[in-house]
Amino acid sequence: MIPTDGFYEWSKFSKGKSPFCFTLADDSIFAFAGIWDRWKNPERELVETCSIITTSANALLSDIHDRMPVILKREDHDRWLDPGFKQIDDILDLLKPYQADSMRQYRVSARVNSPQNDDPACAAEYVPDVLF
Repeated sequence: MIPTDGFYEWSKFSKGKSPFCFTLADDSIFAFAGIWDRWKNPERELVETCSIITTSANALLSDIHDRMPVILKREDHDRWLDPGFKQIDDILDLLKPYQADSMRQYRVSARVNSPQNDDPACAAEYVPDVLF
């Protein structure tokens, strides 16, 4: 699982792209479904990697993107992390879009586009002077 408090997607407008933040409606911490692996590269060095699993977009995101991260409900965390997991059919129901009415979206400033900006201001709501 990959813990987070939100994620960003960019919407295209006639004059460019604008970032939006997506969170849970109650602003709580949540977890993405992820996969992890340890492997050796061609130089025989040990590499650890992870990926966020995606699914189709819910109604809140569908105007911006065709997919979204799989968000796990709190009651499904143990099932996702179950070390006895054997059958993919046992978790397929977890790989669906999160309920749109349990989430919110809001526009954020373009400062989120730079990795130099790594602070809470990146997630602050932004209302532009001129809308695209």
